[in-house]
Amino acid sequence: MINSAHPDKTAQSTSPKKLNMVILGGGTAGWMTANLMAEKWQNHPVSITLIESPSLGVIGVGEGSTPQLKSFFDKIGVTEQEWMPQCNATYKNGILFNGWSTRVGFESYFHPFTSLIDAHTAPAFVYNTQYRRKGFNVDCHPDRFFLSAQLAKQKKSAVGEYNFPFDIGYGYHFDAILLGKFLGKVAQKKGVKHILAQVDEVNVNDAGDIQSLTLDNGEVIAGDFFVDCSGFNSLLLQKTLKVPFISFKDNLFNDSAVTISVARDKNAQQGLNSQTIATAMKCGWAWDIPLTNRTGNGYVYSSEHCTGEQAELELREKLSLVDEAVDVRHLKMKVGRVKQHWHKNCVAIGLSQGFIEPLEATALHFVQESIEGFIDDFSLGQYSNIYQDRFNEKMNHRFDGIRDYIVAHYRLSSRDDTEYWRKNSINPNISNNLKKIVQCWVAGDDLNKALIQPGMVSFYPPVSWHAMLAGYGIFPELSQDKRLAEKFGEQALDAAHKYDLAHIDQFIQRCSVNFADHQQFINDKLINK
Repeated sequence: MINSAHPDKTAQSTSPKKLNMVILGGGTAGWMTANLMAEKWQNHPVSITLIESPSLGVIGVGEGSTPQLKSFFDKIGVTEQEWMPQCNATYKNGILFNGWSTRVGFESYFHPFTSLIDAHTAPAFVYNTQYRRKGFNVDCHPDRFFLSAQLAKQKKSAVGEYNFPFDIGYGYHFDAILLGKFLGKVAQKKGVKHILAQVDEVNVNDAGDIQSLTLDNGEVIAGDFFVDCSGFNSLLLQKTLKVPFISFKDNLFNDSAVTISVARDKNAQQGLNSQTIATAMKCGWAWDIPLTNRTGNGYVYSSEHCTGEQAELELREKLSLVDEAVDVRHLKMKVGRVKQHWHKNCVAIGLSQGFIEPLEATALHFVQESIEGFIDDFSLGQYSNIYQDRFNEKMNHRFDGIRDYIVAHYRLSSRDDTEYWRKNSINPNISNNLKKIVQCWVAGDDLNKALIQPGMVSFYPPVSWHAMLAGYGIFPELSQDKRLAEKFGEQALDAAHKYDLAHIDQFIQRCSVNFADHQQFINDKLINK
């Protein structure tokens, strides 16, 4: 068994002769974990076994990612040409939010994935938001300032032509079940042992560490360290080791989802989207995720404010599928996080460690951040628990920071057409950090400086906060030039219009010429290559 030393004790100077890592659960979380471990420890005395039940399905609530997923595939040596066609994957430039705001001119906005090319335009966006918050009549809708927004609007790929010397950040859309199967094949080629079986019993030794798993075929799988990827069930960390779960239900009301997949007509004239679309609904929001073979649709809602039948009907009405026979799935979500992600000789990865609803596609990023952070700390501690507390603190800070950003989408929305949205708009259960961010914005202070203060930095960069707050149109009424001159001085009127927005429009438009139609790019570079 691994050394359970506390941080003030010295870690083992050498690794065990043979370290047996056991992963419970497949899907994207389990197989991403297996691949990263196999890649990191390929030259170390570590064996990896993954056990998954043949009867359990994959949740697959989110089929979109952040740009971080590209680095995952780079690390395990898999190209887009290898995995994307097998997983019906498409490119994702960002997320379009429809109907989250009722303010005129701000009924929708695009949340971009930022890139180096944005250094030419994003400063103007941030600059204009500062003056607009003081009442100056300057344009600061985020859609105008980012190349990725223009690419999504034109339904273009996120990968530029060779002669365009800038790589831009992008994510992916994919079939989560197919991705899990693909990653399973890759991991097994790297030496990961795969067992299809149900766990009947978790065996714990006198020290409270997990010793082995008894399977339904009678086999006993012993391990030195266990990774819990068993989903919301969290058989190892929560059920066996009794690590408490901290619910976010007071912050985030959504706890359920209904999904409907619609086959895509590849001959349709509307083209293939390169963005996720998140549309506000009566009691939550609906996603629209484009794959090469179908469109994934789902409605994330609060069961306190509507029933599953009502949510399904509302989603069917949105999709014009009220009377059609379609594949419908109803899901429950457990929103929150564990108190300790790594406890004794077990670390939880994926849904077993926590979940923040699928808005902004953070789930797989959490998986990647968690397993990479664990591998680094476990290796640095020479396969001991010496850095366990540091890891847990970092993960909790990450979860809480992303929770704040997601909560802001609901707390700051101007919708008031249903009890759900009215309750969200007055929800007092928000963190002090989120309160400070909003206060800074409303006061017209420098949001960049506020966000880099100790304790305020989270997963989302300052430009993402600017995009949401400006995209929602959270600004005071426009003031007359005379009043602004009296308050700030005549020179402030000229300073407010420092940037030539027509030049920015032209710059972005000319950059977009270097990107192909999304469907055409996939056909040429991925499918037919």
